[in-house]
Amino acid sequence: QVQLVESGGGLVQAGGSLRLSCATSGRIFSSYAMGWFRQAPGKEREFVIVISRSGNTIYYADSVKGRFTISRDNAKNTVYLQMNSLKPVDTAVYYCAADSRRYGASVSPSDYDYWGQGTQVTVSS
Repeated sequence: QVQLVESGGGLVQAGGSLRLSCATSGRIFSSYAMGWFRQAPGKEREFVIVISRSGNTIYYADSVKGRFTISRDNAKNTVYLQMNSLKPVDTAVYYCAADSRRYGASVSPSDYDYWGQGTQVTVSS
């Protein structure tokens, strides 16, 4: 069983930055692709950014390109989401997810086996 725990969410003004962390346990961290997804009130969960097992493949949602980055530290079993130039539209619950089946990186939430509990990010105007 894989457990994912997100942290780092909070309230920030537009233009500010936050770094989310997702700590994992239960399996060898380097054996799964990782992703960040978000869900705003009344909307479906959407892809934000994903990274492959090796870290060589990263996909960004168009809405976050140039502002968000993802990184993984296999020694710490942790994946990070650095969010810069935040906008009110980025307000959502952010979820970390793990995919144990693919060598690449999928942007589809349904391809991910394990999910964290989510962390709220609120960007004020």
